[in-house]
Amino acid sequence: MSGLLLIAAWINHAAGPVVVIVLSGATAAWCFFQAPLSCGAPVREHDDGCRNNASGLLMGCRQVRQHRWQKLKMLIFRRQLRAFCSGLFSDGKATIVTLAGAGSFISGLVALVPGIA
Repeated sequence: MSGLLLIAAWINHAAGPVVVIVLSGATAAWCFFQAPLSCGAPVREHDDGCRNNASGLLMGCRQVRQHRWQKLKMLIFRRQLRAFCSGLFSDGKATIVTLAGAGSFISGLVALVPGIA
Protein backbone atom coordinates (compact mmCIF):
# COMPACT_ATOMS: atom_id res chain seq x y z
CA MET A 1 0.00 0.00 0.00
CA SER A 2 2.77 2.45 0.86
CA GLY A 3 4.44 1.63 -2.45
CA LEU A 4 1.36 2.77 -4.35
CA LEU A 5 1.17 5.91 -2.24
CA LEU A 6 4.85 6.54 -2.99
CA ILE A 7 4.21 6.32 -6.73
CA ALA A 8 1.24 8.67 -6.36
CA ALA A 9 3.38 11.11 -4.37
CA TRP A 10 5.98 11.22 -7.15
CA ILE A 11 3.28 11.78 -9.77
CA ASN A 12 1.58 14.50 -7.72
CA HIS A 13 4.27 17.13 -7.29
CA ALA A 14 2.24 18.94 -4.62
CA ALA A 15 3.02 16.15 -2.11
CA GLY A 16 6.47 17.54 -1.32
CA PRO A 17 9.78 15.90 -0.47
CA VAL A 18 8.92 15.19 3.18
CA VAL A 19 5.98 13.00 2.17
CA VAL A 20 8.14 11.19 -0.40
CA ILE A 21 10.89 10.57 2.16
CA VAL A 22 8.43 9.21 4.75
CA LEU A 23 6.72 6.94 2.21
CA SER A 24 10.10 5.77 0.87
CA GLY A 25 11.21 4.84 4.37
CA ALA A 26 7.96 3.02 5.08
CA THR A 27 8.13 1.06 1.82
CA ALA A 28 11.78 0.15 2.32
CA ALA A 29 11.12 -0.97 5.90
CA TRP A 30 8.23 -3.16 4.73
CA CYS A 31 10.38 -4.74 2.00
CA PHE A 32 13.32 -5.38 4.31
CA PHE A 33 11.44 -6.58 7.41
CA GLN A 34 7.78 -7.47 6.69
CA ALA A 35 7.27 -8.68 3.09
CA PRO A 36 6.08 -12.33 2.98
CA LEU A 37 8.86 -14.39 1.36
CA SER A 38 10.48 -17.78 1.77
CA CYS A 39 13.33 -17.99 4.27
CA GLY A 40 16.13 -19.18 1.99
CA ALA A 41 18.64 -19.60 4.83
CA PRO A 42 21.26 -22.23 4.02
CA VAL A 43 20.40 -25.74 5.25
CA ARG A 44 22.00 -29.12 4.65
CA GLU A 45 18.90 -30.90 3.37
CA HIS A 46 18.02 -28.50 0.52
CA ASP A 47 20.28 -26.83 -2.03
CA ASP A 48 17.88 -23.91 -2.41
CA GLY A 49 17.76 -23.19 1.34
CA CYS A 50 15.04 -23.22 3.96
CA ARG A 51 11.52 -23.33 2.54
CA ASN A 52 9.66 -21.92 5.55
CA ASN A 53 7.82 -18.61 5.32
CA ALA A 54 9.81 -15.58 6.43
CA SER A 55 9.13 -11.89 6.83
CA GLY A 56 11.21 -9.51 4.75
CA LEU A 57 14.41 -9.69 2.75
CA LEU A 58 16.66 -9.39 5.79
CA MET A 59 14.90 -11.70 8.24
CA GLY A 60 14.63 -15.48 8.29
CA CYS A 61 11.84 -17.78 9.39
CA ARG A 62 10.52 -18.01 12.93
CA GLN A 63 10.28 -21.81 12.96
CA VAL A 64 14.05 -22.31 13.22
CA ARG A 65 15.67 -20.06 15.82
CA GLN A 66 19.04 -19.85 14.06
CA HIS A 67 17.45 -18.62 10.83
CA ARG A 68 15.84 -15.59 12.48
CA TRP A 69 18.92 -13.39 12.13
CA GLN A 70 21.02 -15.56 9.81
CA LYS A 71 20.14 -13.66 6.62
CA LEU A 72 20.93 -10.33 8.27
CA LYS A 73 24.28 -11.71 9.46
CA MET A 74 25.06 -12.77 5.89
CA LEU A 75 25.38 -9.08 4.98
CA ILE A 76 28.15 -8.58 7.52
CA PHE A 77 30.42 -11.48 6.61
CA ARG A 78 32.13 -11.03 3.26
CA ARG A 79 32.16 -14.73 2.40
CA GLN A 80 28.39 -14.99 2.77
CA LEU A 81 27.47 -11.77 0.97
CA ARG A 82 27.42 -13.48 -2.42
CA ALA A 83 24.99 -16.15 -1.18
CA PHE A 84 22.73 -13.46 0.28
CA CYS A 85 22.72 -11.45 -2.96
CA SER A 86 21.92 -14.51 -5.07
CA GLY A 87 18.92 -15.16 -2.84
CA LEU A 88 17.49 -11.72 -3.56
CA PHE A 89 16.54 -12.80 -7.08
CA SER A 90 15.76 -16.46 -6.37
CA ASP A 91 12.11 -16.35 -7.47
CA GLY A 92 9.54 -13.91 -8.79
CA LYS A 93 8.25 -12.75 -5.41
CA ALA A 94 11.75 -12.11 -4.07
CA THR A 95 12.68 -10.22 -7.24
CA ILE A 96 9.66 -7.93 -6.98
CA VAL A 97 10.27 -7.19 -3.29
CA THR A 98 13.99 -6.60 -3.95
CA LEU A 99 13.28 -4.15 -6.75
CA ALA A 100 10.60 -2.39 -4.67
CA GLY A 101 13.00 -2.05 -1.74
CA ALA A 102 15.83 -0.75 -3.91
CA GLY A 103 13.48 1.64 -5.72
CA SER A 104 12.08 3.07 -2.51
CA PHE A 105 15.58 3.49 -1.08
CA ILE A 106 16.70 5.35 -4.21
CA SER A 107 13.47 7.36 -4.14
CA GLY A 108 14.23 8.51 -0.60
CA LEU A 109 17.77 9.51 -1.56
CA VAL A 110 16.57 11.47 -4.58
CA ALA A 111 13.98 13.28 -2.43
CA LEU A 112 16.68 14.20 0.11
CA VAL A 113 18.94 15.88 -2.44
CA PRO A 114 17.19 18.98 -3.81
CA GLY A 115 17.41 19.69 -7.52
CA ILE A 116 17.87 16.12 -8.73
CA ALA A 117 14.23 15.28 -9.44
